[in-house]
Amino acid sequence: MSGTLRVGTRGSPLARAQANEVIAQLGRIHPDIRAEMVVVTTHGDEGYRSDLGTDLDGKRAFTKRIEEALLEDRIDVAVHSLKDVPTEPVDGLVLAAVPPRADPRDVLVASEPRALMDLPAGTRVGTSSLRRRAQLLALRPELDIVELHGNVGTRLRSLEAKDLNTVVVAAAGLHRLADDSRTKRLVAGIEDPLARKAVDVERALSAAVGGGCNVPFGALATFANGGMDLRAVVASPDGGRVVRASVRETAADGTKAVKEAARRLRDGGAREILEAMG
Repeated sequence: MSGTLRVGTRGSPLARAQANEVIAQLGRIHPDIRAEMVVVTTHGDEGYRSDLGTDLDGKRAFTKRIEEALLEDRIDVAVHSLKDVPTEPVDGLVLAAVPPRADPRDVLVASEPRALMDLPAGTRVGTSSLRRRAQLLALRPELDIVELHGNVGTRLRSLEAKDLNTVVVAAAGLHRLADDSRTKRLVAGIEDPLARKAVDVERALSAAVGGGCNVPFGALATFANGGMDLRAVVASPDGGRVVRASVRETAADGTKAVKEAARRLRDGGAREILEAMG
């Protein structure tokens, strides 16, 4: 198999780094393919630059234009942070491959080394995530959580520019700084079956409870000792209400775990929290 594969991505340094990782993985299994990066500016990127919150409200703020580029055959494949991809499918598009997972944890970056529980009351902590905001306030309600958007580099520079004491970012971000059978065959080699299984379960739970990147919801599926552990959280933006669910399953597909976790979240008040957000 030979030719050129057009790999679409957002233009942020992190997005480019992710795309380059995928291009490198593809190059190792398809040395005769030349992969070229195609940068697509999304509504979400424009919202960051103009600081217009309305550009960030839609579920597909960071994916719609890339989806359009795929459907219009301007790119062959797209690389996304899966948290930005809504669980509702788009006709003509598939989730073709899930590479090995990066570190799922969050990192607290501070001007002075401190653990979260050691931060003084009133410490200004910047984050762009409702889920992180809610979890921080649930643990430390006396912190001052400041809304902070932009790419990873922008957020880190905000430690000085916005007079912040700390910011919270994804560990993976720090570490990186239609029926198209040909493309699916190309990317299939970087598929990680365990990562695919985990994200399928997490996204199924997100769809079941109405989660997404614009609501304070988080889920993590891990595998050990012949079973799967599914942990999830839904919280009010102020951290005042936090609903957690933890389920272990030994079945193959995780269906029972998703149903049980969704039930526990709903019984704990998750639906009321999300409905209150409109």
